[in-house]
Amino acid sequence: MTEIASPYIARPRIMVLGVQPGTPPFRIVEIDGQVVGEARTVIDVLEAAAAFGITVHDLDDPEVIRWVGGDKFTWTRH
Repeated sequence: MTEIASPYIARPRIMVLGVQPGTPPFRIVEIDGQVVGEARTVIDVLEAAAAFGITVHDLDDPEVIRWVGGDKFTWTRH
């Protein structure tokens, strides 16, 4: 497989991990590979990004943010 034929996988600066148990449940937020805090809503994710100088224009852009174990609407365990 040549480099051109290999699939491109984006490495976004922001990763929002799966929902963790808690009261209320939360998701861990990583920026540039470092855990920066917990998010209970999408607003918390945007505030964490802003604190690191990242402006998020599209929460569905995989080059900017990756949602693990759900999407921007997943805030409770199934």
